[in-house]
Amino acid sequence: MAVMTSSARPLLNRRLAEFGTTIFAEMSALAQRTGSINLGQGFPDTDGPEAVREAAVRALRAGHGNQYPPGPGVPELRTAIATHQRHWYGLDHDPDREVLVTAGATEAIAAALLALLEPGDEVIALEPYYDSYAACIAMAGASRVPVTLRPSDGRFVLDLDELRAAVTPRTRLILLNTPHNPTGTVLTRAELTAVAELACERDLLVITDEVYEHLVFDGAEHIPLASLPGMRERTVTIGSAGKTFSFTGWKVGWVTGTAELVAAVRSAKQYLTYVASGPFQYAVAEALRLPDSYFADFRADMLAKRDLLAGGLERAGFKVFRPAGTYFITTDIRPLGESDGFTFCRALPERCGVVAIPNAVFYDHREHGAPFVRFAFCKRTGVLEEAASRLKTLAA
Repeated sequence: MAVMTSSARPLLNRRLAEFGTTIFAEMSALAQRTGSINLGQGFPDTDGPEAVREAAVRALRAGHGNQYPPGPGVPELRTAIATHQRHWYGLDHDPDREVLVTAGATEAIAAALLALLEPGDEVIALEPYYDSYAACIAMAGASRVPVTLRPSDGRFVLDLDELRAAVTPRTRLILLNTPHNPTGTVLTRAELTAVAELACERDLLVITDEVYEHLVFDGAEHIPLASLPGMRERTVTIGSAGKTFSFTGWKVGWVTGTAELVAAVRSAKQYLTYVASGPFQYAVAEALRLPDSYFADFRADMLAKRDLLAGGLERAGFKVFRPAGTYFITTDIRPLGESDGFTFCRALPERCGVVAIPNAVFYDHREHGAPFVRFAFCKRTGVLEEAASRLKTLAA
């Protein structure tokens, strides 16, 4: 039955009017309809460590987390997160006051933005950006101010002068993502130091999305912004188990920061899901305690897959930006005689049975992203080999 209203006011909140069905839903449906290899959406096609999966089974059978877990997250996981931050980055956090477990990083982002923003505030975000950033900023009643990462010498580079010029009296916070999806850029110590100095100078908060922290390649180093001078007290750091342990469906993320920042984020988070993923929280606590060799092996496996797909894309005629992090490769389609990523991606399944994502959906300035297309390499080796074989037809 159609819904009848007495006014011309649209049903959807006007703040969300610009956000329709995500490109991921559209392209995944296209992959299914055409039987194509889906290298668009960023989820692995195999599960993570068997020991971690069995830890979830044990938790279920023992009744751990089957009912509401504590609002901030189970103590075992909060302690494991604090230990992880100390072990890898030398950051000390009180697991009871400075760690908050969320329903994945997406909820962490939403809760942080809803908690820290008010209508009229401005948020600087690196463009291209993960699509939920824009929607969450809009739901908070704030405005996004994109600063564009631009290709240079084989990577996408942050223009620090442009970043500084974007700050106005209404700027409340900077939203960073490093390692960066979709470009694969990992911000350098020099770039992060400049961001930190700007935040301190202009008294800005910073939210850092670091879900790909353990996927850095070619000597790149992941440096949490919170570890730099003056930044611990003004940085909300977001992490996630999904990308590191290949259990994206479990939706276990977290926030770390000062007690004051975490309390603010918790105030918003408790009215979103309240709690989630009870038994999986116990399993992720065990995952975070895996030996360093797990993280090294995981990174090496993804590096080999990156190089496999990158080589296939280069042979197909794309210009390839080999990522220093994440599990996405951005390509330029202009060497193929193409210039519109949307048109190219919608035709690609019929042309060669592969699905990718047009980067333009991650831009406010769509023209800057028009010729770029993203492929995910977090798939089985055989799948990537078949995709590379199919893409070869483009070179002809």
